[in-house]
Amino acid sequence: MEKRVVFRSRWLPWVLLAPQIAIISVFFFWPAAQALLQSLQQSDAFGTSVEWVGLDNFRALLADESYLASFKVTAVFSVLVAGLGISVSLMLAVFADRIVRGTTLYRTLLIWPYAVAPAVAGVLWLFLFAPSIGIVSYGLQAIGFAWNHLLDSDHAMALIVVAAVWKQISYNFLFFVAGLQSIPKSLIEAAAIDGARPWRRFWTIQFPLLSPTTFFLLVINVVYAFFETFAIVDASTQGGPGRDTAILVYKVYYDGFKAMDLGGSAAQSVVLMFIVVALTVVQFRFVEKKVNY
Repeated sequence: MEKRVVFRSRWLPWVLLAPQIAIISVFFFWPAAQALLQSLQQSDAFGTSVEWVGLDNFRALLADESYLASFKVTAVFSVLVAGLGISVSLMLAVFADRIVRGTTLYRTLLIWPYAVAPAVAGVLWLFLFAPSIGIVSYGLQAIGFAWNHLLDSDHAMALIVVAAVWKQISYNFLFFVAGLQSIPKSLIEAAAIDGARPWRRFWTIQFPLLSPTTFFLLVINVVYAFFETFAIVDASTQGGPGRDTAILVYKVYYDGFKAMDLGGSAAQSVVLMFIVVALTVVQFRFVEKKVNY
């Protein structure tokens, strides 16, 4: 029999929801409405001259080859960040779950990167991969691999992907460790008694039971790759070489604050918002069907 909570006062639920509704309204709905309004206008940098242009900003975006190219860059970047971030953090979580001695130290060291600001993470990996002084680039050159992310777009993409994945691994790691610890040990022991080896136990028991956690992290990592990696790109490559690492969120900033195209930048932010919302809906509509709760 389903139990439902019934409030005696009809106003109490609204009072409890009011703080969250106020926060969402101030920090999401109001800025989103402002961006939508500005995307239909064209103004100067100081806002002294505002002209209503309708959908002209969106038409200009569809005719802009550099903007269309940024879709491909963002797609490659987001797939790599989400895929590698989830895979590597799952592997580390499995290893951490099996460690008997030194578990606290191991997990603490893996959690630290989450405390680093995205801009700091970008600068850190920029120094590590610097062609002239970076220790990683020095090691690559020692084995005959000429690294230079200032000239090679593939190298630049690899740099921002590594920085973004490293920054997000700790977040994914925490959820995977919690998910692994929630799996009853009796299931693992029963499979071991039946002769299932560790690899088979993971794929047939642990990984299917981690599907809710994996689905949640998939959604979070896609949103992270689209929105929260701006500081990493700005600090490490600034969208270069050329515009080969200019993901959509960075192009919004570049066109708005450097090119001073406020209307076009607002239109890009609206498009980006709809893309992320659509991807999230698709994930909940199709991917969630394969989740075992």
